[in-house]
Amino acid sequence: MMDIKKRMVELIQVINQANIDYHTKDQPTITDFEYDKLLKELIQLEEDYPEYKQIDSPTQKVGGLVLDGFTKVTHQVPMISLANVFDEDELKNFDDKIRKVVPSFTYVSELKIDGLAVSLRYEAGLFKRAATRGNGVVGEDVTENVKTIKSLPLRLTEAIDIEVRGEIYMPHKSFKLVNEERMNQNEPLFANPRNAAAGTIRQLDPKIVASRQLDLFVYTIVHAEDYVETQHEALKYLERLGFKVNPHYQHVTSIHDLMHHVHAYDKLRKTLNYDTDGVVIKVNEFDLYNRIGYTAKSPKWATAYKFQAEQVETMLKDITFQIGRTGVITPVAELEPVFVSGTTVARATLHNEDYILTKDIRIGDTVVVHKAGEIIPEVLHVIKEKRTTQVPFKMIEVCPVCGNPLERKRGEADHYCTNAECPGKHINTLIHFASRQAMDIDTLGEKVVEMLHELGYLNQITDIYELHHYRQELVEIPGFGEKKVEKLIQAIEQSKKQTFDRLIFGLGIKHVGAKVAKTLIKHYPSIKHLMEAKYDDLIQINEIGEMIAKSIVSYFENEKVVDMIHTLNAQGLNMTYEKENTIEHQFNGKTLVLTGKLNLFSREQATEIIEKCGGKVASSVSAKTDYVLAGDDAGSKLKKAQELGIRVIDEETFKVMIDGLY
Repeated sequence: MMDIKKRMVELIQVINQANIDYHTKDQPTITDFEYDKLLKELIQLEEDYPEYKQIDSPTQKVGGLVLDGFTKVTHQVPMISLANVFDEDELKNFDDKIRKVVPSFTYVSELKIDGLAVSLRYEAGLFKRAATRGNGVVGEDVTENVKTIKSLPLRLTEAIDIEVRGEIYMPHKSFKLVNEERMNQNEPLFANPRNAAAGTIRQLDPKIVASRQLDLFVYTIVHAEDYVETQHEALKYLERLGFKVNPHYQHVTSIHDLMHHVHAYDKLRKTLNYDTDGVVIKVNEFDLYNRIGYTAKSPKWATAYKFQAEQVETMLKDITFQIGRTGVITPVAELEPVFVSGTTVARATLHNEDYILTKDIRIGDTVVVHKAGEIIPEVLHVIKEKRTTQVPFKMIEVCPVCGNPLERKRGEADHYCTNAECPGKHINTLIHFASRQAMDIDTLGEKVVEMLHELGYLNQITDIYELHHYRQELVEIPGFGEKKVEKLIQAIEQSKKQTFDRLIFGLGIKHVGAKVAKTLIKHYPSIKHLMEAKYDDLIQINEIGEMIAKSIVSYFENEKVVDMIHTLNAQGLNMTYEKENTIEHQFNGKTLVLTGKLNLFSREQATEIIEKCGGKVASSVSAKTDYVLAGDDAGSKLKKAQELGIRVIDEETFKVMIDGLY
């Protein structure tokens, strides 16, 4: 038994060291495969021999039991906040005030991580408790959740009692993965990594926390003077204890050097895989803190230099309007593409009429744009010195989608479309057009359509085929990424080759389903012929009744529809039907019925194959039925076929019958 215990201790040491090498030092020493193999062995041994499970076992990082809630924790030393400075003058003023009290000192500058503050307590070198900042005096016990962070050491290199503080954050890669998962689960997306980290750490299920791959930087020691003499020494000591410390810190001796490093940090932050919104600046020498003193809210020996959002000039080419699901009309600035905070921006929100009039924004102006919260492009102001003959903005009076009058409600800044049936309010048309049964645009599912619609990229069908112009902007949307955007654009391009009947079905003409669309194209083999179809001719077609005929004629009488069709044609969509040569096949002229769950083919695939073989798929079994293709759990249709003596085939037989054809 002692050999088992020895092996478990050995595994813990190897895995913990691997975690430090990979997550703290960023220098992996074993492969992911080797790591997973060792962890799996340890998990099995702990299940078989629970009496030998160690308190610092890395298996705790996969998540334990679901919590009932969070208990309150009172911080023995309050987690105070820092005052902020926003430019060099304010930073110089901060320095001057300190020098009036202590003329000789140095600084340590550290990146300010945009995450969630946490306090960590260790006893005899073993991790005991984690608590959130809360209100600074009382926080919440999040020990079980913080245990799942792989860079957190469960055992320090020294068996000491110590409390340290740091910032829990979500790396950009983890953020994208989390939002992709939330999109797939039809859940609202996190707005930014900080919100994602905060929402994650308060999950009651530690397994969910573990799956979201949070990380941690530790930056200070409570009562640090008991261990070291300066902040620079404290950071070095934290590293020796096994904590992950952000590597971008500097010990400087003058305000000139400090400002130089602040500007360097501002450039550096755009290349990092996590968010940072400033630089924390502290007097290095602990023995000076009491002399320098404190305000009621924050220490006078430290401050946070907040980065300015990057501001760039560009030309406002046009102001367009998008409609949301509630009918609210939002003006959008169409910009000369410009690189801002790491991405190319071609459009920005203008919020509402008052926003534009207050800032006196006009088409043709040179404007300054930035990313609000480093995320959403926004027009800050106009450079009026560069204005020439631009015309003052005037808000539109009718809906850009349906043409109905707009209404501005009393006490509100927004304009609304008054048409309850406005297509712009309902994105079902877009969702239907991209669906598998219609144009089958992979990755453009309901949630993606809703998101792109809300962001202003999709307001009508033709917008789908313009998305490639916004490739770089799409990459930056939470839940997206280069691979997903490339897949989406390729799928959109591929959809241009879809058959003509799928396009007709995808347009969403009232009462025109997939089957009717197939019938229509055989009589009207081009979009031009169908647009010119007469009611009297349509009702002569089998399966086309009065209601369908009226709907088709009415649909193509709409000028907006005609414009849309012309645009889609110019965008390269297939708008003709080429009758395929009928092949010699036993399904030629036969009627088949599909029933039950098919596993080898989807119903759409099976139907398409049968029709290409010259057969017809019916919805019900009758004496005219030639074959019934039955899948799993076939019900009444199978029973009726057996009663009528109709030949029943399974998928394997069907596959043999079409072998060599599809």
